[in-house]
Amino acid sequence: MTTRVRLRDNPKSVTLLWVIGVVTLAGSAAVAITLGPAGLSVGEVASIVVGHLGGTAADVTPIRDGIVWDLRLPRTLLAALCGAGLGLCGAIMQSLLRNPLADPFVLGISSGASTGAVLIVILGVGSGVVGLSSGAFIGAVISFALVLLLAHAAGGTPDRVILAGVAATQLFSALTSFIVITSADPEQTRGVMFWLLGSLGGADWLDVALCAAVVAVGLVVCLTHSRALDAIAFGEDAASSLGVNVWRVRLTLLLATALMTAVIVSVAGAIGFVGLVLPHAARALVGPSHRRLLPASALIGSIFLVWVDAVARTAIAPQELPAGVVTALVGVPAFAVILWRRKARP
Repeated sequence: MTTRVRLRDNPKSVTLLWVIGVVTLAGSAAVAITLGPAGLSVGEVASIVVGHLGGTAADVTPIRDGIVWDLRLPRTLLAALCGAGLGLCGAIMQSLLRNPLADPFVLGISSGASTGAVLIVILGVGSGVVGLSSGAFIGAVISFALVLLLAHAAGGTPDRVILAGVAATQLFSALTSFIVITSADPEQTRGVMFWLLGSLGGADWLDVALCAAVVAVGLVVCLTHSRALDAIAFGEDAASSLGVNVWRVRLTLLLATALMTAVIVSVAGAIGFVGLVLPHAARALVGPSHRRLLPASALIGSIFLVWVDAVARTAIAPQELPAGVVTALVGVPAFAVILWRRKARP
């Protein structure tokens, strides 16, 4: 225990961890791009990327160039960004609600996004104007607004927010199931179910730009409230005595979390367990200080989801596994270990 605390508090050790993490993320992304039916080397990938960024053009066929630049690179970058956003949201939710079991989907955002997407795909509501991603985003916002309304009516405490999220999740999940059962044909049902389990297969550069902007803004907003989160960890009364406006901080961070989760779900579907498990791993590495915890959760989430996506598209090729299936297969055992360690801790 003493060794762990010293590691967390040693600036050189923390800097080394950051360097290792960033290098691991870059290396993971480079290797992940090479995986697939069309075998590529890391050197080919690097030369293609450099060529598109204004360097010397790569001496490769147009097909291989398109595989890297138009397919695998945006998909890998989107995986990293979604993982970062989900890890960050999980850390915020667990700290803000003071509940180690909280994750980005506890507010019913995922189920609301699913209902919005299903309305577009199956019923064609607004299909001429609104796409699947936009429909998912609108559904997520409506769900979050309902949660805020219910939580405010019930007193606005953290446990009431969680209960309101559970209620919204059940409501929108029921609506999604009702629409699919009563209106979808077999092909539509298969497509919707695959999307609901999470998939990065439709990634493009517009999705990457949107997620990059939202996650970057979300990270900045959350980091500016890191000291307030440290205070809230000791209880609302203690935070208030230190001059923290708990209600304002909670509302601001819940809105930031909802926006990030809604955007991620709208482009990648519902990918679970990232925001639930990885903040615990980050907390074990860098400690409870949110100035370190938040970026660490984002970094670990990025690395994790890059490899999840690589496994999802190569494990049973030419078929593709939903990313949510892979995260569940990995996340459930990891979460069981976390629960066991918490029980064993004196």
